Amino acid sequence: MGAIQIKGLGKAYKQYPSQWARLAEWIVPFGAQRHQKHWVLQDINFEVKAGEAVGIVGSNGAGKSTLLKLITGTVRPTAGEVVLHGRVAAMLELGMGFHPDFTGRQNAIMGGQLLGLSLETINNLMPAIEAFAEIGDYIDQPVRTYSSGMQMRLAFSVATVQRPDILIVDEALSVGDTYFQHKSFDRIRTFRKEGTTLLIVSHDRYAIQTVCDRAILLEAGHVKMEGPPIDVLDYYHAMMAERDHYKIRQLALADGRVATISGTGEVYITDAQLLDESNQPVKSVKVGQDLNLVVSIKARVDLPRVVLGFMITDRLGHCIYGINTHRLEQPLENMVAGEEATYCFRFPARLGKGSYSLSLSLSRFDSHLDKNFEWRDNALMFHVFNTKREDFVGSSWLDAKVDITRQPMHE
Repeated sequence: MGAIQIKGLGKAYKQYPSQWARLAEWIVPFGAQRHQKHWVLQDINFEVKAGEAVGIVGSNGAGKSTLLKLITGTVRPTAGEVVLHGRVAAMLELGMGFHPDFTGRQNAIMGGQLLGLSLETINNLMPAIEAFAEIGDYIDQPVRTYSSGMQMRLAFSVATVQRPDILIVDEALSVGDTYFQHKSFDRIRTFRKEGTTLLIVSHDRYAIQTVCDRAILLEAGHVKMEGPPIDVLDYYHAMMAERDHYKIRQLALADGRVATISGTGEVYITDAQLLDESNQPVKSVKVGQDLNLVVSIKARVDLPRVVLGFMITDRLGHCIYGINTHRLEQPLENMVAGEEATYCFRFPARLGKGSYSLSLSLSRFDSHLDKNFEWRDNALMFHVFNTKREDFVGSSWLDAKVDITRQPMHE
């Protein structure tokens, strides 16, 4: 079983005012220091236990890739230490270690040897590598003729042909076709069930939430937040929308979840209720029941355009349905300071049994990432139960019907 321990980890690079200063320090190593240290990562501490899956998220330049390089040993730390227990397989920069003039088969052999496999073992595993990569006759062509997706297929196939104790994956899996991405994550999930420890960097919210037990948010080389994937990702996406000094705050809910609220506050939500057909507040909803979502807002300043949207997610944070008044071609235009407005969305709860949350967004156009007036995660919670519909499984009630025709036997 694999485990990872990160203790006081830091990485700094030397910055020189000029090339002459670099040369002078090299010629006179014991003279005056002519550089400054630029810390890419500093004071990173966390542990990934055996069999655990942890996702690393953060904006570009936050230090995610540097952290993985330090963990895998391709970059030496300036401070702190990394302790690894178990055999490690890593998918970092796409095609890292591949020689462009060697064939895919030759690169696969070299890649397997770098993982510590014997030549005999690699040759025995080569059919499995070829079958998973699905690049056909290109396996015997130079890698320089490959597309980026083909390189990723081969690199992932080699790195995971045997189940490692620790699997480290960078954003390379975002390259390539959807089919192979699903295939790769299916293999990762299988490894997880068998006990592999996983450390993954991805901007894919679905991947982090479905695969990981925990998430870590990096910002400017420091750990900004650590916790359940849903809470960390909600905060991260609110932070990504943060412009013009938007405020971000988090509120603890009764069920232990966290509501993230962010935005400029130029227009804000004053009230939100989920009502039944009789306009009574509901927290328990029957499958197929007609619902009204009533949201009231108020403007603090004059605004040329306001869009309200909502999104329903299940307990794992998967988006079930989302819509806004921009997509419905009903934006509110020329709102003046002090003006109030009330929206009423009507829809049937064609949902499966379980707990759901409803998030709200006030923006200028289709996305709150463009202009975030207010983004409120987990604004409302409700539970769906089934008493009158067929005993179906899944998150959506499709009310399927079936006709069956039996063919008579001919003697």
